Amino acid sequence: MDDFVCNKLTEWHLSNLIKIFKDQEIDEESFHDLDDKEIDKLITKAGPRIKFKRQFKLFKKEQNTTDRETVDSSAQQVCPSTSGTSNKEKRKLDLQGESSKSQSPASKRHCGTKPRPDSEEILTKVKNIMSFVKKRLPAQDNKLSNFLKEKIKNLETDKREVVGVFGKTGSGKSSLINAVIGVKNLIPTGDVRACTSVMIKVEANPQNKTYQADIEFITKEEWKDELFHFLGDKADQEDDYYPDFKEKLSALYGEEKENKTSEMLMEKKYFKEIPEFLENEKKILTCESAEKLSTTLVRFTRCDLEDEESKVKSLFWPLVKCVTVKVPNNDLLQHVTLVDLPGNGDRNKSRDKMWKQVVENCSTVWIVTGIGRPAAETEPWEILESASSLMGNGGECQHIHFICARSDENLNNREAILKRNMKAKKVVSEEFSQQETIKKQFSDECLKVFTVSSDEFLVKNHLNPDETEIPKLKEFLQKLNDCHSETVNYVSGARGILSLMQGASRRDGAGRNTDVCTDLDKKMKDELDKVRKPMEEAYKAFEKCLSEGVERSTSSCESVLKSFLHPKKKKGGAFHKPLKCVVENGGIHKPKNGKEMNLNGQLASCLIDSIDEEFKKTFPNERKCGPFNNVINTFSLDTKSLIEKYKDVELQLIFLKTEEDKIKTELNKTIRERKKKIYKSLTETIGKNMQKGYSKAAGFRGEGSLNSMRDTIEEHVRAAKNIMFERAKDEMMNQLRDLMKEILEKLKKTMQKSIELSLKTDGDSIPDVAQQLKEVNDYYNNLKAQQQRP
Repeated sequence: MDDFVCNKLTEWHLSNLIKIFKDQEIDEESFHDLDDKEIDKLITKAGPRIKFKRQFKLFKKEQNTTDRETVDSSAQQVCPSTSGTSNKEKRKLDLQGESSKSQSPASKRHCGTKPRPDSEEILTKVKNIMSFVKKRLPAQDNKLSNFLKEKIKNLETDKREVVGVFGKTGSGKSSLINAVIGVKNLIPTGDVRACTSVMIKVEANPQNKTYQADIEFITKEEWKDELFHFLGDKADQEDDYYPDFKEKLSALYGEEKENKTSEMLMEKKYFKEIPEFLENEKKILTCESAEKLSTTLVRFTRCDLEDEESKVKSLFWPLVKCVTVKVPNNDLLQHVTLVDLPGNGDRNKSRDKMWKQVVENCSTVWIVTGIGRPAAETEPWEILESASSLMGNGGECQHIHFICARSDENLNNREAILKRNMKAKKVVSEEFSQQETIKKQFSDECLKVFTVSSDEFLVKNHLNPDETEIPKLKEFLQKLNDCHSETVNYVSGARGILSLMQGASRRDGAGRNTDVCTDLDKKMKDELDKVRKPMEEAYKAFEKCLSEGVERSTSSCESVLKSFLHPKKKKGGAFHKPLKCVVENGGIHKPKNGKEMNLNGQLASCLIDSIDEEFKKTFPNERKCGPFNNVINTFSLDTKSLIEKYKDVELQLIFLKTEEDKIKTELNKTIRERKKKIYKSLTETIGKNMQKGYSKAAGFRGEGSLNSMRDTIEEHVRAAKNIMFERAKDEMMNQLRDLMKEILEKLKKTMQKSIELSLKTDGDSIPDVAQQLKEVNDYYNNLKAQQQRP
């Protein structure tokens, strides 16, 4: 079941039906096609069934009205004409029900003009047109028709831009997010203390005009394990996290926690208000206002509450993994998700996994800190340093924005505020240049420093709004939306599909395009060779770098181990517990305070250093510089010159051009995702090869166990080092080779299939779509004009 169905049932106050629809795998497409018979089988209880049918009837009526209005309105720009249509084509139109008497709504004449639509409106209109066109394709099994239906279905490619917001509690993150999106009371600010484990995503609600929160919990199995770890038969109450666990117990159970076993604390009575937790499902809250939603959410996102009455209630944050807040009618969030992120992941494995996934998907990161001493505060720089490889070569981050909040704090003089802001920008830029770990991943050009006053922007307005630099951040988000490819890709793809349909409907038969197919086949071979060559060069460069890395890793691993296993700041027994956590958790330990301990990463560091520069060059995060020396972006069948040569298949060649653009976009996306896995493979392979040593070391107990753990790890590394680093190299090279092979095969097969079906397949059964093509062409040109505006 997708979000559309879930949102509809929630909107209709029928969220109790969500599980039924989920079990029956009802998605958006099948939801639209439900009939009375299916509804009766699906909803067995009379009360909910009657309510659903009433809402569903209104929904279908609204959909039909919207479809008619959308396609009617698009006809305002174009009046139908049959001039120049052959007798054969007119007969074909009549046979298919497309004559003037029974034309689609898009063909009705309508006078008057409308203002130029924005990109979101264009996207909606073109989606409705393509939905209408898809229904008109013949139902019988037909090679070209099936191909077109699949192409229309695959037009949807929403890829949101993720902006991650880091900053310690009290840094002003919540106020900043509220100010930037222009919703004052959305995320709670003030004296309440934010939970450092809960991730909060803020994005648009395109479904309706309510404020909505989707709450995702950790699994009940994870909570049960945590309870048993601290309260069970072999409870570990000396664990560094035990004070945090006690805080969780107090928040969730209050005084009820006293003298209770882990089994007793899992009883259903404690989760009456959140039954979704026990069912491993999302809890969905909807409110008419941001303020009301914010008040409701406090129990899920805050460690303490402000009023005395609320303190008797259970707080649910210990069980929450992520909250997605959906805001209606917000242009800045159309294609952008803002994420309020915890500092450096979480000890809970599912929370930590989600944290890493979000960080590596951030195209932009905002580091929020106070204006006082932004370069001297250690926490923002520690966050940036610890996550830099995950965001850089292991991710897709292009922009780092260091945001100095409360720029007007303790100053009333405008000139003094501006002077301090300039100084803050200078010192942050200088400090960034000195950060060696960060600079391996990011250049100085990636950094921008902003000085903001969220309160001034939202409430006081003493300063010129531009001087708070909130408008600059809003402008940046708007550019992310404007540059987002979903609308352009969808409209361009729709234009290509309609071009193919129209070209096919006019063709008397296939087999007349031998010359153009010969030219395309030759061009394809030449272009694939151009793609193959730089990829092979990159492969050789990586092999050379990694071979050097293996040598350095083998010779330096002893000193790496000594540094890790015998830290200067932790003597004797003080290191026993941290090392125990490391070996029990597969080589990684996240202490309550301080840097993460990652022995796998330390052992892989020489390998990683050996390829960092080559990796950044081969897989740049900047979208304008494509992977493998931009070779994917420069691939071209040169359809423009072929159109001049073969005018009779112009529409088919337009389709091939859009297919070419689409496959290049898909391949760039594939490479962006796969390069993250390739980069992580070095550390992960080392971790797998270390598991046997970790398991043995974790078994030691009692006196002398610290030295036994150290000796075991050292012995394991000495025995494995001659093959362990070589295996890590081989794994990365294998993944790189697989990616290269996939790129060439997918590029070749996709374009060959498109050529086959557009130029070598009979299109007699395909309906005439001249009107729809003209409309979508107009929308396409409109979008292009919008992109070219300054």
